[in-house]
Amino acid sequence: MQIQHKNLADGDWYKLTLMEQMGNIGGEVARALRWQEKDDKLFQGAIYRALELFDLTIQDIRWKKRLKEIIRAREIFCDAVYGDSAYKSSLEALERYFFYFALLARRQK
Repeated sequence: MQIQHKNLADGDWYKLTLMEQMGNIGGEVARALRWQEKDDKLFQGAIYRALELFDLTIQDIRWKKRLKEIIRAREIFCDAVYGDSAYKSSLEALERYFFYFALLARRQK
């Protein structure tokens, strides 16, 4: 698939703090939640963009000590959208989880 976040993939992503990165992932989670039962194309697009941002965050070497948490969040996100409900997760719960990262990122600026 085509890269959706070209500037971020080219290096801008690695200039952001972990709070900013996770907050941006949360934005895509919120979009996926918004479109989940309304527009499948927009829903799938938000899922793809969220996964892309997860992958960029996982590749960021600054977070190697936080990698377990980031990968687990990605796994729970996949469970919520493609779900066999192994974690009994939901997009609503994930949106709340990511909201606090965005809030902290905002406060740090």
